[in-house]
Amino acid sequence: MPLFLNEDQTMLRDTARDFVADAAPVSHMRKLRDDKDQTGFSRDLWKQFADMGFTGILIGEDQGGLGLGHVEAGIVLEEIGRNLSPSPFLQTAVAAVEAMKGTPHAERWFPGIVAGETVAALAIDEGAKFRNSVGMKAERAGNGFKLTGAKQFVQHGHVADVLIVAARTAGSADDENGVTLFAVPKDAAGMTATAERLTDASLAARIEFDGVEVDADAVIGEVDAGRTPLARLLRASQAGAAAEMLGVGTGAMDMTVNYLKERKQFGTLIGTFQALQHRASHLYSEMEVARAAVLKAQQLLDASDEKADTAVSVAKAMTGLATMLSVQEGIQMHGGIGMTDEYDIGFYMKRQRVLAELFGDANFHADRLARAAGY
Repeated sequence: MPLFLNEDQTMLRDTARDFVADAAPVSHMRKLRDDKDQTGFSRDLWKQFADMGFTGILIGEDQGGLGLGHVEAGIVLEEIGRNLSPSPFLQTAVAAVEAMKGTPHAERWFPGIVAGETVAALAIDEGAKFRNSVGMKAERAGNGFKLTGAKQFVQHGHVADVLIVAARTAGSADDENGVTLFAVPKDAAGMTATAERLTDASLAARIEFDGVEVDADAVIGEVDAGRTPLARLLRASQAGAAAEMLGVGTGAMDMTVNYLKERKQFGTLIGTFQALQHRASHLYSEMEVARAAVLKAQQLLDASDEKADTAVSVAKAMTGLATMLSVQEGIQMHGGIGMTDEYDIGFYMKRQRVLAELFGDANFHADRLARAAGY
């Protein structure tokens, strides 16, 4: 597989780049923050994403979507990251769609996603760090289940139309089997969402499930076999988060390089200083390696290759490290002004930190790769 975009993908990139930069630049995110917006994103912008066809990228043409793949979804996510655009695209159009594919839930929820009217949230995390363990209980009740427990860091969870919930129907928290995935509508009785603002100004909710009753039709896949759709969801989410993070790192790098070309010290452009040139070159190299890792992971996902799982962890870990370097160098090379709210570079650092933690940080994925290799 060539590690570059084909002609159609390049056209999509150009279209997405122009659209997102025009409709949702960094100033869009800044205004939502300053206005203390309680939704976390613009519903009008989400509808515009639908009008562009972006919300249906991973949905088949027979269901009203574009029938494209993770490479194309990643192209849109990179532009979202480059502009720090608050959007439910990753959780809804990528993760939730991937979880529901081939199930009756697709028929119910995909039309709304394609139309830009439906938002989904992922109720998966339960602790301070992502561990991919599931402790929340789902006990049989009548012809369905009763959900009891709590989930954390549920992005858009307080405004989502449907929540993808991982719960335990058998065994203990770290057991591979005994997990069931549910699609829980927002109006389910006994569910309480408390939204909090994260360091990057986005909103995530803590969801309390106090005996939330759902019928058997809410199950995604098979009872006790939820690890299969959950793994599919997580692979898509991790590759998508890596793509968005790549956009964040690239946006920060471009901003820093431009600053080096403009800022003068004692009458000399600081971009002419060899030490800064070396650091900028090193950063560019690290970002390009990360870009190749992300594209490879996306291509393997689209090919349903058995190596995709490993490639996704490599991409998430490498992109986390490369983009951390990008935002840190950005802050440092901007000097004191890089720490001020007036300059956008600080927002890139904050968004990078959130995305790096989302669905497992570099250490989580490095450990996962080591264990898979027998260490």
